Amino acid sequence: MAGEFDRRRELIVTGLNALPGVVCTRPRGAFYAFPNVSGLFGKTPPGAGKPLGGSVDVAAFLLEHARVAVVPGVDFGSDAHVRLSYATSSELIREGLTRMDAAIRTLH
Repeated sequence: MAGEFDRRRELIVTGLNALPGVVCTRPRGAFYAFPNVSGLFGKTPPGAGKPLGGSVDVAAFLLEHARVAVVPGVDFGSDAHVRLSYATSSELIREGLTRMDAAIRTLH
């Protein structure tokens, strides 16, 4: 199982780093990624009146526009980050990353 989690970790880190405005370092333990999403701050979702201003806004945006649940990083000491679990299948990780990419590309 350790080998499988290592493959999932590489999949999610590589995928997150490919997203515009997102930077993710390789996690050392557990099965959570903690990407920096501050590159999305100041961008406005379609139909929204105000731009994204922190991890709570990014989490709400991803839930609504990508149907991907993340936890705001402010709950873990950094409002510039969100937390995602990769304790799921590689297929679901790929699907979530694809939906996140599509949603992020709608920001202006």
